[in-house]
Parts: sequence; C-alpha cells; structure tokens
Amino acid sequence: MTNPIKFGTDGWRGIIAEDFTFDNVRICAQAVAEYLKQNGLDKQSLVIGYDTRFASEDFAAAAAEVLAGNDIRVHLCLKPAPTPVVSFTVPATKSAGAIVITASHNPGSWNGFKYKSQDGASAPGVVTSQIERNIASLAQAFSLKRRGQGRGVKKLALDKALKKGVVDYLDPYPAYFDHIRHFVDIEELRRQKLNIIVDPMYGAGIGYFKTALQDGNLKITEINAERNPSFPQIQPEPIAKNLTKLSRLVVEQKADVGLATDGDADRIGIVDERGQFLTQHQVFALLCLYLLEVRGERGAIVRTLTSTMMLSRLGKLFDVPVYETPVGFKYVAPLMMEKNAIIGGEESGGYGFRGHVPERDAILAGLYFLDFMVKTGKTPSQLLDYLYSKVGPHYYDRRDFHISAAKRQTILHRLSSSSPDTIAGSKVTKVDATDGFRFFLSDDSWLLIRFSGTEPLVRIYSEAESLERARELVDEGKKLIGL
Repeated sequence: MTNPIKFGTDGWRGIIAEDFTFDNVRICAQAVAEYLKQNGLDKQSLVIGYDTRFASEDFAAAAAEVLAGNDIRVHLCLKPAPTPVVSFTVPATKSAGAIVITASHNPGSWNGFKYKSQDGASAPGVVTSQIERNIASLAQAFSLKRRGQGRGVKKLALDKALKKGVVDYLDPYPAYFDHIRHFVDIEELRRQKLNIIVDPMYGAGIGYFKTALQDGNLKITEINAERNPSFPQIQPEPIAKNLTKLSRLVVEQKADVGLATDGDADRIGIVDERGQFLTQHQVFALLCLYLLEVRGERGAIVRTLTSTMMLSRLGKLFDVPVYETPVGFKYVAPLMMEKNAIIGGEESGGYGFRGHVPERDAILAGLYFLDFMVKTGKTPSQLLDYLYSKVGPHYYDRRDFHISAAKRQTILHRLSSSSPDTIAGSKVTKVDATDGFRFFLSDDSWLLIRFSGTEPLVRIYSEAESLERARELVDEGKKLIGL
C-alpha cells in the first residue's frame, strides 16, 4: 500500500493504479465484511453499485467476490447506477448497507469506495472509523501474508458465487422509479411543452431523466451521454466552468432549462433559459421555497456551514427551524432523520428530501425543480427573481487551490495563531472554527477558509450582497492564508 486508506467527507478516493488498486479495494471490502460480522449484520445482504469510471464494474466485481468469500450475500448492480439509486436499494432490499465504487465529481484519473449504512445514508464517522481500523489491521496482515504469515482477504470467484447464489445481479432502476413517482406527478410533467437539455457529464446519471420523462410532450436532449471514463474536456462536477457546452446549447436551442448531474448523480447543476448557471446556493434556496410555498410542507431545514444565509431568512419567513452541520452529508443525514427535516443540503449541489432516503439525489432534485417551474409558470430566472423578492439578493463565490501537506500545516498554523479584526474593510463580528475558519462580518457577509475532506485542496468561500463584494472577500481570504 502507498498511502493509508482514510474515509473523508464521503468515502475513500485515490488515483487509479497508484492508490486505488484491486488489492486495496479487496482490503476495503474485507474490512466491510468484518465490520458486518462484528456488528451482527452479516446475515443480511449487501448492495454493490458503481459508476462509469475506468474499470468501476471490475472493482465492484472484486468487492463482490470478497463479500461472497465471507458468506455475505451480495446484490450486484447490472450496470452503472447513480449513488442515490444504490442508496435507495439498501432499505428497498432490507440490506445491511452498500458499497459504491465511485469518485463522484473527481477527475477521471480517480476512483473511490463509498460505504452506505442500513438506511441508505452515508455511513457516519463511528462506522467508517471501525472500517478504517479493520483496513489498517488487514493491510498489515496483507503485508505479512506476502511473506507467508498473517491472515489474508477471503474471496470466491464471481462465476462460482453466482452459481452458488451468494451473488445475484440486480437492476435498481424500476423500484427506484416507482418510489420517486410518489413525490412528483410524472404524468403531469410529461404533458408539459418544455424543452430540456440534460448533461449527465458522461456519468452514472445517463438516461435517468430521459427515461423518467419520455413519451410525452417534453423535448429532452441529452449531451455527454455516452460512457467515457476520461471525461473529455471536463471534470464531472456540475459547476459553471464545466457546463459551458450546456449553457451554450440552452441558448442556441432556446431550451427552457438545462440540468446537469455529476459523475455519480448525487449532485445537480442548473442552467437557466438565458444560459446562466444558477449557483448551488440559489438552487438550494429555490428548492426550499418550492417545498415550503408550493407544496406547503413544514419542517426543519438542514444545511452545512458553507451554505447560503438565504435559508435562515426563509426559515424566519415560514417559521421553520434551520440547523447547521459541518461539511459532509454524513453529518446532514442523521440530523435530517432526527428532526424529520423537509430538506437537507450542502454547497456542493447535493440535496436530500423527507420521505426519500437520507442521501443526496440529483434526479429527484431535478424533477422537483421542473415541477416548481410547471406549478408557478415561471422560468428559472423568474424563479430566482421571485426568491430575491422574498429574501433579498445574495451572491456567492468559491475558489479552490491545490496545496501540499506542508502548506496545509502552514495555513492551519497561520489561521489558528491569529485572527484579523477586519476583512476587506468590514469588522469581524464572530469567528466559527467548527469546520475550517468562518469569519462573520459587520456588513452581513461572511468568509470561510477550509480544507477539502476528499482532495488536497484549500477552499475559500464567501457570500455577500453583490458579486463584486463576494469576489473581493475571496481575494482577501487568499491573502490571509498567504497564497
């Protein structure tokens, strides 16, 4: 093994053939098998899904062989599937959890290993910590095994496992679709004369919107809808710089809206009818407004600390509580369940909904957004104007910077040892160090500096009443950490 296997905000990720190898995936799978046995869950089945990355199906098969070798029954997905679909399949099959082979929005040279709990949510820290301890022990034993000592990874060849009935193939789409149609009137959507362009970004979301909404008046065009593990000319993260083709085609084809999903389709990006990208904060607030006003739902909103303050204003307007967590849906999901929240979301564009699995789902989020357009008769830009008429204008900026481990420590020491009194001409009124360093300013804007939990990055975030001010704050944040 090269680097220790650690689960970040959502699983372990590594460079294919460097860290992310078959040996390491098998060790992770054996660690999961031992976790299930340690907690009396090994009599239940486990779901294994995967995305469209290089060799994802082979890594998934390798994991299935290990679980089968441990006499744990496996439902192995027939083809690439969105992470939220795999998550839904866990409670639908009464399984103990799921392994998903995906690196989500990372570049094509990466792959990853996610673990989902019995409820389909991202496994909490107490679970991943136990799996990590098993991994560390197995890695040491694996090294000894090569020298003729120690225990190894158990496995049963896939063809034998299939014949024995320990592994079966599963298509998760039909049950998932039957479930989500209870949330949105699919037939009503199909009757609309909307022109929609969908960009699944070569990922696991290919075909999902089109299959759900076809055979009606809707015109749905998919781009980047074939499997291409190199993700040519883009990184499969649905943010503005990666959606220039979608934005251009929305304008050229006079589309009503553009929808994009990331590599494993748990995050969504939306482009309005003018080709303008709606930020994840705007979409989060719009989805909250839709649930509260159009659907008349009431209940808590759960957000991560990088999310927009528009949610607090909506909470006050509709008299519902708003709760805040560190970054990562593994923090959002438990609070959603505890508070019976109507929605939980994060700045990355992932949103989960009450009554569904407590996990981000770009497919349901996209259908909800389309329903918002239909129910109000408004275009996406008109919906944003309507939102601002209620909560005031809010603008957001975020920039990511690659850093070394040494630079990370330098930045951490710099921020821990001193705190500025003012930033960009405004007084610092409060500093929150829950997850990174967030500075609240006297003009109601904020600046956050935090390290990524999945990549060697430092991220600088801001929100203010104008885009110019938000960008100014990020510039000041960059100076603050010496970049």
